[in-house]
Amino acid sequence: MSVRLVKAPVNMAFSQLGENKEEFLVEYRELSENTEDPVSQWLKLARAKGETVDTDPILLSLIVELHRKVDALERSFKDEKPKRLPLENEISIESIGFEHLKLSQDILQEGVEYYGRVDLPVYPKRDIAIFFSAIDKSLAKITKMHDKDERDWGAYLTSRERLLIREARESRE
Repeated sequence: MSVRLVKAPVNMAFSQLGENKEEFLVEYRELSENTEDPVSQWLKLARAKGETVDTDPILLSLIVELHRKVDALERSFKDEKPKRLPLENEISIESIGFEHLKLSQDILQEGVEYYGRVDLPVYPKRDIAIFFSAIDKSLAKITKMHDKDERDWGAYLTSRERLLIREARESRE
């Protein structure tokens, strides 16, 4: 089977599904776009009511992100950490595709299903919850990801691909 992958320096924590499948599904839902922080919920409600029509969308996004950072600093000062399930493995992802990922080490078991949190460098920075199935010891097929996360994953993949094409073109010149 031929899978198109692009080199992408991304980190991930993951565990086998096993008996914890329900717990992983709960966390997956919590990390979804539906259970965002209070500022994002307020913004969605304001947009739905039409209260942001006369507002510059870029400026509004930046202000919301600043508010998130202030909230993160506040949590840091209070030594509050997000409640996340402990995952058995942490590893670097070597390369990604639209539906696949390749790990930097051969640690997967073929045919086994896993749950993972990917530290995807997108704006705003966040963890992306995924379910995936091992094709071989390092290659996996993503079986479940939220719609918004899929779009961000695809956008990150495309930007990495453009960067690699530019670098290849510059090295030939």
